[in-house]
Amino acid sequence: MIPDLIANARKIVFKFGSNTLADKEGKINHDFLTEFADQAAALIKSGKQIAVVSSGAQVAGLSTMGTWARKRDIHYRQALCAVGQVELMGAWRRAFEKYSLHIAQILLTQDDFGDPIRTLNMRNTIFTLVDEGIIPIINENDTVAVEEIKIGDNDNLAAQSAILWSADLLILFSDIDGLYNKNPKEFPDAELVGEVRDIDEVRKNISIGSANNFGTGGITTKLEAAQRAAFYGIPTILAHGGRPRCLEALVSGKQQGTAFLAN
Repeated sequence: MIPDLIANARKIVFKFGSNTLADKEGKINHDFLTEFADQAAALIKSGKQIAVVSSGAQVAGLSTMGTWARKRDIHYRQALCAVGQVELMGAWRRAFEKYSLHIAQILLTQDDFGDPIRTLNMRNTIFTLVDEGIIPIINENDTVAVEEIKIGDNDNLAAQSAILWSADLLILFSDIDGLYNKNPKEFPDAELVGEVRDIDEVRKNISIGSANNFGTGGITTKLEAAQRAAFYGIPTILAHGGRPRCLEALVSGKQQGTAFLAN
């Protein structure tokens, strides 16, 4: 199912969580970015278009401002994201420049999606960038987002971006292999769910675990994102981003994951 979904999709949105982008020391994993850029470049060469929703501003900020690691004040966290966003975009730019691919930064808040004029402008910008062969790198604008307008997780941001762009497929790369019937980090006998057609039914029958260490989301936000995308006819794949050459492995059917099929 997963190889077919990718093969049949022309416009694909990839989402990477902080855990996927961080190395063992909690800093930006440049090797991962380079590896993904190589795979993405091959996908683009085959005729597909891509957009990337990337977490990691706080991780990148801590890579630069390590002395701020224990500061929990919201103003420091937003300032850390401001520093980190520069580093994050620089890392993505260096990863893609080897393939003569340019990137563009797009920072959004929930408030942007609620305004029809801004929504139209966002949509036009994404279409223009992709049509010109430029890869949009989308993230939440953490420096201005406060609790009442904060999207809160990049899973739902990715779904909203996929809908905005009229994408054919959303791929959520996380630190788990897919959806399990219970939290695999707590229960060794957890079983992977390969295909989901009814997310409401899934919620009744699985045990939702806690959020991970770096990300603001967990499996709950991934289900929300998949359901949001499915409502607009966009299937979603949830897979482990830390596996070797994860994108190629999904394309070839050598890596497992969960396919959430659109209604």
